[in-house]
Amino acid sequence: MGLIQEFKEFAMRGNVIDMAVGIVTGAAFTSIVTSLVKNIITPPIGALLKGADFSKLSINIPVPAVAAGEVAYVPISYGLFLQSVFDFVIIAMVLFMVLKGINSLKRKQAAEEAAPPVPTRDQELLMEIRDLLKAQSTTRENE
Repeated sequence: MGLIQEFKEFAMRGNVIDMAVGIVTGAAFTSIVTSLVKNIITPPIGALLKGADFSKLSINIPVPAVAAGEVAYVPISYGLFLQSVFDFVIIAMVLFMVLKGINSLKRKQAAEEAAPPVPTRDQELLMEIRDLLKAQSTTRENE
């Protein structure tokens, strides 16, 4: 089997295609969540903290500069890290809610499939006849 044929069989399996769709959807979903966090959630939190902008939070560490007597600073931008943590938490919550909804639908569908089907009118009549015949045969045996 040629290399191209093997690759074609690999690429056309359902799992690979599903994974590709998931990756593309995830990339689009990430930009939506990033916008949600940056434009909707972070501003009210910043307002509660009296106008603090998380992306600008940093600690400056002094380091000796090349020129004598000058001091340069290396920033540790922990505000950007906090922003990434907020993004992660929101993505995780949204993903949890989506999966919870999907699992709820699956459980509902499984419960519907597990329930016995409602007998038709013909089946009900046949069950009544069966019960009557059973009752007659037990009455004869008892006599």
